[in-house]
Amino acid sequence: MPQSTDATRLGINRTGLQMSPQHAKEMLQTEDLLDDESSGAQSSPGDEQALALARQEYIAAADPLGSIPAPATLKGAAKTAAKMLTGRRSQVFIDKLAERLAFERGGARLYDAVCAKAIAPSGDLNKINVDELLEIRDAEARHALMVKECMETLGADPTAQTPCADLAGVESMGLLQAASDPRTTLAQSLHAALAAELIDNEGWDGLIVLARDMGQENMARRFEQALKEEREHLTKVRRWYTQLSKEMSELM
Repeated sequence: MPQSTDATRLGINRTGLQMSPQHAKEMLQTEDLLDDESSGAQSSPGDEQALALARQEYIAAADPLGSIPAPATLKGAAKTAAKMLTGRRSQVFIDKLAERLAFERGGARLYDAVCAKAIAPSGDLNKINVDELLEIRDAEARHALMVKECMETLGADPTAQTPCADLAGVESMGLLQAASDPRTTLAQSLHAALAAELIDNEGWDGLIVLARDMGQENMARRFEQALKEEREHLTKVRRWYTQLSKEMSELM
């Protein structure tokens, strides 16, 4: 029989102090003794300052997260791109394009996981239109392909792992893990999707500004269309999440 994913189900949760008052009392008494200088025992010396200093040392010695590769080809439109990409602002633009590519690709995988929850036989709460979920998933994949084409037009390598692309991959990893976890409910997976959509909307906004600053008006228009679709995604996911959360609260 499949494990229940009903978030309202009561179970044996032993993580709180109230589950074992006697042990909690003993633990707190031990801490009091360690803090009492007259007892002869001493707690761990120092405070968080040593940890803060250690972090600063690691930060100072760390290499950069990555770099922006130079254009690999000078053919066709890339001849113009090669000149454009020599400036610092242009490198930022390429980095942000790579960021969106990485995040949109991760978004498609995220919605694959959410769709799996929507079609799972986990009760009456699954009242989400799977076709609409699949439409969002396909839109994320289209957006990734569009950004890839834009990068190639500029002579940039869409397979390169730039700093922002690396960061976006790490950030989205936790959201994907949350949605993919077989223990999470559809509502909990939608919570991860909602967080992703909020990040995504902000990312497209910034990319449109950068595209216009670089004189890439055609790209800016394509990005505006993607942002319009992402705003629709955000509205739908927020509505679904709110609906399921409300139904769960009514069952409790």
